[in-house]
Amino acid sequence: MALLFLGQSLRSFDVACTITVEQSPDHFHAHVELDGDVEIQPGDKVRVHGDPIQITFGQSVVVERAATVTRATAVERAMTRVAAYFDLKELYEVSFTPGRVR
Repeated sequence: MALLFLGQSLRSFDVACTITVEQSPDHFHAHVELDGDVEIQPGDKVRVHGDPIQITFGQSVVVERAATVTRATAVERAMTRVAAYFDLKELYEVSFTPGRVR
């Protein structure tokens, strides 16, 4: 059971963030940078508030928004690490041999 303080869980907090979105022939990306020294750990969740950002081709925008960071519990963090290990292991199943392995 999470303790509540002024209607918000102690595991979550609000922080300002900067969103950079670009859609051009050279770049196609969207990045979120949290203000301050907020370290995101495996299993943590970041929810950015506000309307969806829509841009046309060839455009780039920088938007300031608020975000809510929710820290993962120890069990959620462990499960995220285990799931990531098995997802990464799928990349190992690649063969560079010219033919079929017998």
